[in-house]
Amino acid sequence: MKILITGVAGFIGFSLANNLLKHNKNVEVYGLDNFDDYYSKKIKKIRIKELNKSKKFKFLQADICNRNLLIKKLKDKKFTHIIHLAAQAGVRFSAVNPKKYVNTNIFGFINLLDAIKRYEPKKILYASSSSVYGDSKNLPSKEYHQLFPKNIYASSKKINEITANFYSKYYKLNLIGLRFFTVYGQWGRPDMFLFKLFNSFLLKKVFYLNNSGNHKRDFTYIDDVVEITKKLLFTKKNKLNHSIFNVCSNKPIKITKIINFFQNKYGDVKIKKILRNKLDVKNTHGSNEKVKKVTSFSKFTDYKSGIINSFEWYKKYKVHKIK
Repeated sequence: MKILITGVAGFIGFSLANNLLKHNKNVEVYGLDNFDDYYSKKIKKIRIKELNKSKKFKFLQADICNRNLLIKKLKDKKFTHIIHLAAQAGVRFSAVNPKKYVNTNIFGFINLLDAIKRYEPKKILYASSSSVYGDSKNLPSKEYHQLFPKNIYASSKKINEITANFYSKYYKLNLIGLRFFTVYGQWGRPDMFLFKLFNSFLLKKVFYLNNSGNHKRDFTYIDDVVEITKKLLFTKKNKLNHSIFNVCSNKPIKITKIINFFQNKYGDVKIKKILRNKLDVKNTHGSNEKVKKVTSFSKFTDYKSGIINSFEWYKKYKVHKIK
């Protein structure tokens, strides 16, 4: 089994590749990344160094926006499975550089599909996002609900789903969209809420609390995300040409509750409350009924255990000192 993971130097891409290499004997993993500087390149290179410890891993450096180079890099590789996670992340940055989201998330996805479609991989998984639901009042969000993207990032993910639907029908590709809900855990992104909290605590800096913490997120632990993704990758139950799944815990938690737990466990954080960013969705809450039915995965990690695991890893790797 030959698997391509794009965005392999990223949080979810690395975590998935690392797990596959350690726990699946009959796999060969190719990882593709361009080391984008949206956040620390150093962290990304540390992740790749970790993956390179396995002889079953091969790294391909390329930008999915470079159509000709991408086709050249992937030519004749004949991957059996594709996991497309490369994208320009970040809701707020989409207001600063919207063109990058269009180029990377939309055209980059098309470039990838065009590069691999002739080899007819058995399955292609791609990252969508909970942000496509927007500020929907119909919670928990289910896969068939109407979408209300409220920023360029969310819109690019909605277009990915439309694109995938077209390619599945026109080229007979088996595509699966993953609507990830606030993934967190060890090896995570330093620009995300929890790692910003950890950083402020360890460096004794002010933590700026968006919306005064009066919003909820459907936090989903990385180990659960990896297991669900692997089950969707390998399951034979799903034979649809294109299907979409929420990847979520179905247990939204108020941000203030997270902070209170952390402070009670580890100590006080200097907090300054700020107004809600207008690009942010107030509450996310996904239904995981569909993905549980297909994968039979049901044991989701408790948020307290997830936070403790994440913080202990963060301290061990001294992430707050990496620039």
